[in-house]
Amino acid sequence: MAGFLRPVIHAPVLAPSLLSGDHAHLAASAATVADLGLKWLHVDIMDGHFVPNLTFGPETLAALRRHGSALFFDTHLMLAQPYRYVEAFAKAGADLISIHIEPDYDHAATLARIRALGSQAGLVLNPDTPATAVQPFLDQIDLLLVMTVQPGFGGQPFRTDQLPKLALIDGWRRERNLSFRLEVDGGVDLATARECRAAGADTFVAGTSFFKAADKPAFAAAFAGL
Repeated sequence: MAGFLRPVIHAPVLAPSLLSGDHAHLAASAATVADLGLKWLHVDIMDGHFVPNLTFGPETLAALRRHGSALFFDTHLMLAQPYRYVEAFAKAGADLISIHIEPDYDHAATLARIRALGSQAGLVLNPDTPATAVQPFLDQIDLLLVMTVQPGFGGQPFRTDQLPKLALIDGWRRERNLSFRLEVDGGVDLATARECRAAGADTFVAGTSFFKAADKPAFAAAFAGL
């Protein structure tokens, strides 16, 4: 039917961010996520160049796997040259590898390489990057991450000016009958997640709000009901 738009296509997923876990006990932080029955763990990889911070490398993922983690590793490469590292992260256990649109490299070839390595492929855009930057690649991805803070450090306030961007991308997804997940990361708590869900998001990265929650089971259950 002309003009028909599909309803929301994915059940909500909460992906706690390892960046806000205990860096001296990362395996225990991952286990906290799994023990709640959650399936995803968001892993932020920063190079000190594309963003002003340093975090984890492929060995971190490999070590978590050796310690028995079966979580879905949602791996976010905040790197100036992500194409140099996708193979290492895929081999280390990344289930999904997301790359930023902003650096100048062959995005299509890198997405194809990620999939050839057996991982799902995602794209990320920063708050000040227009949605049109990712429009040519929407049929090549499994996930699109809209940053709702400037990436680099946890604990920043949510940017409400990203809600129209989410709605625009969700509209494109419906119009083109695409199935990629639409993720948000930055300042996400239950209140901001509700706003994002109304705008079309279905996947929610929560770092500070998750690991500092006094009642983590209740927190996780609330997200499941979005």
